[in-house]
Amino acid sequence: MKADHRNTPIFQRIKQFSADSPLSFHVPGHKNGTVFPHGPYEYFEEILKLDVTELPGLDDLHAPNDSIAEAEGLASDFFRSDHTFFLVGGSTAGNLAMILAVCSAGDKVIVQRNSHKSIINGLELSGARPVFVSPKYDKEADRYTNPSMSALREAIRKHSDAKAVVLTYPDYFGKTYPIKEMIDLAHEFHLPVLVDEAHGVHFSLGEPFPLSALHLGADVVVQSAHKMAPAMTMASFLHIKSTLIKKERIAHFLQMIQSSSPSYPLMASLDIARSYLATLDSAQITSILHSTKNVRDLLQTANYGEVLVADDPLKITFHVKQGLSAKEVAGLLEERKIYPELVTHNQILFIHGLKPLKQVEALKKTIKSIEEQLKNRPNHATIEIAKLFPQPIQELALSYQEMNTLPYRHVSFTEGIGHIAAEAVTPYPPGIPLILKGEMITAAHIEIIEQLREQGVRIQQREKGIRIFSK
Repeated sequence: MKADHRNTPIFQRIKQFSADSPLSFHVPGHKNGTVFPHGPYEYFEEILKLDVTELPGLDDLHAPNDSIAEAEGLASDFFRSDHTFFLVGGSTAGNLAMILAVCSAGDKVIVQRNSHKSIINGLELSGARPVFVSPKYDKEADRYTNPSMSALREAIRKHSDAKAVVLTYPDYFGKTYPIKEMIDLAHEFHLPVLVDEAHGVHFSLGEPFPLSALHLGADVVVQSAHKMAPAMTMASFLHIKSTLIKKERIAHFLQMIQSSSPSYPLMASLDIARSYLATLDSAQITSILHSTKNVRDLLQTANYGEVLVADDPLKITFHVKQGLSAKEVAGLLEERKIYPELVTHNQILFIHGLKPLKQVEALKKTIKSIEEQLKNRPNHATIEIAKLFPQPIQELALSYQEMNTLPYRHVSFTEGIGHIAAEAVTPYPPGIPLILKGEMITAAHIEIIEQLREQGVRIQQREKGIRIFSK
């Protein structure tokens, strides 16, 4: 029987539970919203009614057999997976679980170098021995994108005893690449392919959106539903479609990583997000695409930058004209209460939602007014990043096991050159480490970090400088 994607079983079940005006002698402590400070209550009132726990009839995320099982089944049907897991700890939880499910301490894993920090953290937790494949520098996009097929082939040839290949698709800016060729290559060597597809939950909508890595043969795909679909922050999916990885292995590590008291509002929002995606019709999608074109056209009229071509129509990258600071342009937007998703030293990323934009006139006025403010601004130095990853294939200078036994000390960035980093240095967003823990620090690393800091790019650190290992 064909699945009815209008159904939202988790949401419907907890909505009915709330309507019965239950008497709470259980957690959570807000007691269905009756124990809550008066001032904030008006903002939290409705969500508190949905914030329940594993009571009879409400199912259990870690052993689902009722509404959560039904909701995961509907998600699996829409995304065409063997099984779909609901995640309440973001794509981070899924990335950690999929890595832990395929490797143990000392096992080799072939990994795209410009992966999100959660992938790197998963490698450290597993104690695996990562073999990093460097990304190519794309001159047109003016940033690093994906590894080359030749570099991946060489990495697999040299390390055919690896346990898996880990890739990111698409990148933060919506750029895709021929990932199917890479998946097929890995499968020739019986290597499972794990994909961080945090920004591709909507790819299952079909054309003109790119195809999901899940539909292109990947074994495990993790998606942040909250990034591009109408789910609450941290709500994500993990899809498995594989003969190389057992579903039970994934489930085992998810119940270790995720809370034993998962959020029902988050799970309900995943249910709703799947329903929303599955019931979008062609007329609605056409309307959304027309809106994205309008936004692109408006931004293209700005004389202080240009809009880059994108594979994902919902991602709009504005490349700021050389000599100007993207951070400064973004600041002027924020002064007018327009908040982009991401700012690098030279690009601003706008994410268009899955609904037509109504505030077009406000954006149009803002673009014009910023032109006036940017007149006669002093030029900023350009940042040269094209030589950041000189080696196509790279391993860490120390294993994670060795790192756990060594003392470390804190030094200035400059003093760190020539030493092995005892922590990652990560601009955030996008959350991709410039320096990896266990990597030799180079002068090129430090030069780029200092330039990024000067231009206002946030480096995710608690204190300035860097920790290095003392051998």
